[in-house]
Amino acid sequence: MADSIANDFALYLKMVSQSIRSQLQYRLSFLLMSIGNFVTSGVEAFGVWALFDRFGTLGQWSLPQIAFLYGLVNCVFAVAEGLARGFDIFGSEFVKTGNFDRLLLRPRSTVLQLAGHEFQIHRIGRFVQGAVVFGWAVWMLGIDWHAGKVLLLVFTFVAGVAFFYALFIIQATFSFWATESLEIMNTLTYGGVETAQYPLAIYRKVFRRFFTYIVPLGCITYFPAIAVFGIDDPLGSSRLFQYMAPCAGLGFFAAAIFLWRFGIRHYTSTGS
Repeated sequence: MADSIANDFALYLKMVSQSIRSQLQYRLSFLLMSIGNFVTSGVEAFGVWALFDRFGTLGQWSLPQIAFLYGLVNCVFAVAEGLARGFDIFGSEFVKTGNFDRLLLRPRSTVLQLAGHEFQIHRIGRFVQGAVVFGWAVWMLGIDWHAGKVLLLVFTFVAGVAFFYALFIIQATFSFWATESLEIMNTLTYGGVETAQYPLAIYRKVFRRFFTYIVPLGCITYFPAIAVFGIDDPLGSSRLFQYMAPCAGLGFFAAAIFLWRFGIRHYTSTGS
């Protein structure tokens, strides 16, 4: 078992390495696309700043607190989007064309093959932009750091990547039944990024419950951030819940893998 996992991981790293080398053959293209990602996401940051420049605060929330959430979710999403390209294009590049049949014939996991299909290194533009905003927020907030908060932040980052990766897997799974499901899922992927840039507490109760218990977006952004800030949650969550909340991101990933396997069992090919 351990040898199999190690072998799969080594193969994955090799596939990623080949993807990176192929993209770096066109370095100007990589540079321009990275800059484009940086600028595009930077426009969103400017919009957040303009909101606070006009109104001062968003309820009880300050600009540095919103910037913390903004930077965190954009860094997390940039990594997940870069890693999950194979699932992102699954409907159009594999199901519609019938190329998924080739993956099924290979003696490797379909998840492994799609995970290593392409690693989009130009997403580093969005990551850097989010990291800059996040760094500024941490500096402005003057957070009282200790080992628990550092570990929570690392755990939140990993769980956040798993959460958004799971959304791409679910998007790919829906392609087994409806190849044009992309726009529906965009409301949860890219729309989820927009939602997580602001505190969950400002939304209506039904919205908060949806993004806590069904699609646990708040569990990998809002609740851990409250614990890092060291403030009381307006929603009344306990500190223990805030520290444990990122586990929902890992659980969501496990559920997405289960759904993926269910979809494969009902895959009928293109018929061509």
